[in-house]
Amino acid sequence: MKSKKLQEKLKIHFPFTPTSEQDTLITDIADFVSTIGNRSIFMLKGYAGTGKTTLVATLVKSLPVLGKRSVLMAPTGRAAKVLAKYSKKSASTIHKKIYWIRTNKSGNTFITLKDNTHSNTIFIVDEASMIPENSDKGFGNRSLLDDLIEYVYQGQDCKLILIGDTAQLPPVHLDISPALDEEKLELNYNKQVICKELTQVVRQKKDSLILENATDLRNRIATADYSYPKLVTNSEVIRLNTGEDLQDALETAYSNEGVTNTIVLCRSNKRANLYNQQIRAKIRWQENEISAGDMLMVVRNNYYWLDDSSKAGFIANGDIVEVVKIKETIERYGFRFAKASVQMVDYPDEKALEVILLLETLTSESPAITYEQYQQLYKEVGLDYKGQKEINKKIKEDEFFNALQIKFANAITCHKSQGGQWENVFVDLGYFTEDMLDKSYLRWLYTALTRASKKLYLINFKQAFFK
Repeated sequence: MKSKKLQEKLKIHFPFTPTSEQDTLITDIADFVSTIGNRSIFMLKGYAGTGKTTLVATLVKSLPVLGKRSVLMAPTGRAAKVLAKYSKKSASTIHKKIYWIRTNKSGNTFITLKDNTHSNTIFIVDEASMIPENSDKGFGNRSLLDDLIEYVYQGQDCKLILIGDTAQLPPVHLDISPALDEEKLELNYNKQVICKELTQVVRQKKDSLILENATDLRNRIATADYSYPKLVTNSEVIRLNTGEDLQDALETAYSNEGVTNTIVLCRSNKRANLYNQQIRAKIRWQENEISAGDMLMVVRNNYYWLDDSSKAGFIANGDIVEVVKIKETIERYGFRFAKASVQMVDYPDEKALEVILLLETLTSESPAITYEQYQQLYKEVGLDYKGQKEINKKIKEDEFFNALQIKFANAITCHKSQGGQWENVFVDLGYFTEDMLDKSYLRWLYTALTRASKKLYLINFKQAFFK
């Protein structure tokens, strides 16, 4: 009875005539939501353009008919921002929702799982392919997936819906995204996993050439066809063959849509560094090492600069900030720093932050400072507190020790772009040989293509990639 009631509401709120797949999914999801008990997880897999986002927005709008609420989460701030935009409901990062971040008397940051005080609530997690088995070292090596499932199911009549695209890149060093691996979920968490997949690209999106190319890649991945893709170009998907073409296209994109709506995606940090140097010097005319207007990506979690009232909770690895003002640059402890005002791009309502930036990571090829550099900084900062009590605590509360580790973010790696969308996406083929064409390469290309919402530019792709 309840299931029928929700099905009817979902169909009223659904903005288009559902495809046969979507129609079946509406029934399945209504059954899942209305069934009493919390022994099951709903997993929705789907290609880009198959209507996953439309279904989420419709479900959020329809749940109150059963007296149920929804909580929306995503692995990153950027993905949460995208989720909030299409569902018209606020969304947060998983970390912000489920964890308390505390500092003990020794100055060490530690993470504890919150109590789930919600009841009759459906927790919806988008971009689930990005959820790693374990968080990075900056997050206490906890299992984010373990903690997410534990948190949700300790609440009264609470359930979890995981949404993602298995063709996207899995977390680093993994072949399969653990949160979209139904066998693993059933085995590890003693839950029944109801897994549904959308494969039909919906009619209103079929005229998108970006999506047409992405769907071709998705089908090749599904059928293990690792021959050259046959990409199609037009005014929406543009092939760039010369440096002059690239410079013109970037200048136009920055001029028309702005820096925050334009991104260059690369295979490696090394390529991204080269692009960032060229873009800053030749297109944005930024001559100083760092200056106002620079887009920066944070490359290590940081718990120092934000207070508990912030929507972000902490500044996460992958968050993008825009430099508002550089106040001064400082050489200290064998490192270079800048005192700056920065704005978190994915949290535009938050006020600008006064922070210290560590400049060493800006152009390094490593993802963040090395362990040896970290130890050196710890040791050098410690000399300032020599002879004082609680020296370890004072080092860990020192503003220079807590400087934001950052890289330029006009160009980033594809892994770092996951969960985000930009109006203009430039994809750099980089070093390529034919024997590199395999499943992981096609997943990389698919993920890169599906970041673009308006225009896609393909840089240095050889003729064999095109129809």
